[in-house]
Amino acid sequence: MGNLVAIVGRPNVGKSTLFNRLTKTRQAIVNDEAGTTRDRQYGKVEWIGQEFSVVDTGGWVVNSDDIFEEEIRKQVILAIEEADVILFVVDVMNGVTDLDLQVASILRRSKIPVIVVANKADNNDLYYTSAEFYSLGLGDPYCISAVSGSGTGDLLDLVVSKFPKKVEESVEEEIPRFAVVGRPNAGKSSIVNAFIGEERNIVTEIAGTTRDSIYTRYEKFGFDFYLVDTAGIRKKNKVVEDLEFYSVMRSIRAIENSDVCILMLDATRGVEGQDLNIFSLINRNQKGLVVVVNKWDLVEEKSDKVMKEFANAIRERFAPFVDFPIIFASALTKQRIFKVLEAAKEVYQNRTTRISTARLNEEMLPLIEAYPPPSNKGKYIKIKYCTQLPNTRVPSFVFFANLPQYVKEPYKRFLENKMREKWNLTGTPINLYIRQK
Repeated sequence: MGNLVAIVGRPNVGKSTLFNRLTKTRQAIVNDEAGTTRDRQYGKVEWIGQEFSVVDTGGWVVNSDDIFEEEIRKQVILAIEEADVILFVVDVMNGVTDLDLQVASILRRSKIPVIVVANKADNNDLYYTSAEFYSLGLGDPYCISAVSGSGTGDLLDLVVSKFPKKVEESVEEEIPRFAVVGRPNAGKSSIVNAFIGEERNIVTEIAGTTRDSIYTRYEKFGFDFYLVDTAGIRKKNKVVEDLEFYSVMRSIRAIENSDVCILMLDATRGVEGQDLNIFSLINRNQKGLVVVVNKWDLVEEKSDKVMKEFANAIRERFAPFVDFPIIFASALTKQRIFKVLEAAKEVYQNRTTRISTARLNEEMLPLIEAYPPPSNKGKYIKIKYCTQLPNTRVPSFVFFANLPQYVKEPYKRFLENKMREKWNLTGTPINLYIRQK
């Protein structure tokens, strides 16, 4: 499964610029929906046929001097726990600083490949100055200029060469993979235990490498799936419990390695920023979604009206994607636990929905005729035909139009909503493409 690269270093050395430079090749593909402000800290890179994720830890620092070094220390420790390769960015113009030395001393103790990236090397003279970074004790400094992009191609070659050799996991492809995600204390481990129960014999574990996900095969009560448990749920390092990006870093692999994500929310706290960050990861990776409002047993008034208000509030925060199941459950009392699994199974099936071209056109064309796309600069836009693309990760459809460039986002959303009304696509993202006919 995907490798994870973390960018660390003190502030203002160009971490975000490097992050943007590395991920920009994918910006066109990764749909950059304006979600959380933190979206820009996570991206995907494709290089010589390998796809991997990049996390820029810098966007999470709280800017106040006293907790500054402490925050950076926590980030570096978390990066060591979660990443496969670490890019330690330093600034050639400034040379080695105390904070660089502190970060280096933590990194030297780790077993992970670390690449010292000497940024802002905009001319050859600066290449010579970079020699002082040998004093960090982390091997050859690698000169680049994130702004102009010079040296970044060679850097990517180096990064890819450092990835651990993968152990092939013996996971059967046809069986759904569910990941339980959510911020710390939302009840992830409790719900996993509630699913599995005490009868561990129905469970077989398949471990990849230590940093990868662990798949637990679950077969009982007519269910058969893998639970993806990143090693993260097992080892709790208290040092980073309170960090905002902690749950995001921890969730990345579980989300990427799954088909459907079961997102745990805490009924006593509602939707918080961290929940939105994780939701945004699920969305950007185009995974199925089931939202579980856990600890429902602790809510005093449990009327249908309260449930409805709660569900509406969740959909409002997660808009524009609002078509997903919400289940009010309690891992503690096992209330509605099986409903969660049933919903996940259904969402998994919805991801594989196939709609025949004839049926699609029969339903959608009269609708498009009645509500055509708004004309643009006096030009009329006609959509003549639509079809579903074969072999895609999530249901994907093409609508052929005379002027595809004028069909805007709101109209695509209208089409998507109409399709969701007619077919059961609950919980799964879908893709709509408008192409030249």
